[in-house]
Amino acid sequence: MHRRSFTPVEHAPGLYLVEGPASNWVIARDGQDFTLVDSGYPADLPILLDSIAYLGLDPARAAAILITHGHTDHTGGARHFSTQYGTPVYCSAGEYKTLLGEEKFQVDVRKALPYLWRPKVIRWAIHATRAGGTITNDIPAAAIFDSAVLEKLPGAPQAVETPGHTPGHCVFYFQEARALASGDALVSGHMISQNSGPQMLHPMFHHELDKAVDSLELLPSLDVNVVLPGHGPAIRGNLADLIRNISR
Repeated sequence: MHRRSFTPVEHAPGLYLVEGPASNWVIARDGQDFTLVDSGYPADLPILLDSIAYLGLDPARAAAILITHGHTDHTGGARHFSTQYGTPVYCSAGEYKTLLGEEKFQVDVRKALPYLWRPKVIRWAIHATRAGGTITNDIPAAAIFDSAVLEKLPGAPQAVETPGHTPGHCVFYFQEARALASGDALVSGHMISQNSGPQMLHPMFHHELDKAVDSLELLPSLDVNVVLPGHGPAIRGNLADLIRNISR
């Protein structure tokens, strides 16, 4: 698919979702400065840079990259920004060692093997491998965010810890825009999913499924009218209503 298909769409003032080939990222802009939430697979870097240029932004003006969790389909471009532009890369304390390469909670062959007979799973596995999902993508300069750091960034995001998908998974709440960058805590589709609309990822992707389910119950307390997920298109509606009918 041609890169021009992956254009940013503004779903709230200054907040853009880019639906990448298999995972998404969010751009929160304030004038010529911006915050990135997640960064696709390593092979998505040209598309990531194109999406920034599409908005007339200079990648060197990225105030920070915020990582919802350390899977390589979300951290792919962060190493480039860190080394090329000195962009700060922030994560939760629970994801810090993953970004440094000291821990790994990626889906492995043992978890995927029982499902590899499904054509959608095979296509996902091939795409993930070709997109750099199995390569080392450590970010030595990664740091742990705190609320004081976040409130100064474009969009003034607030972090909400939602462990389960990975031990330190978190979502980012943009209060003024009433928007949520939900990472993989709540999605609206995936390459292997049979459904569209609000959903959880397939159980094989979660480190601790029970905790991932429990974390969903934290989200309805947020005043949100648009969700910008890590996979699938944006979702509009009341979070309590969206989550209520999700199959656990």
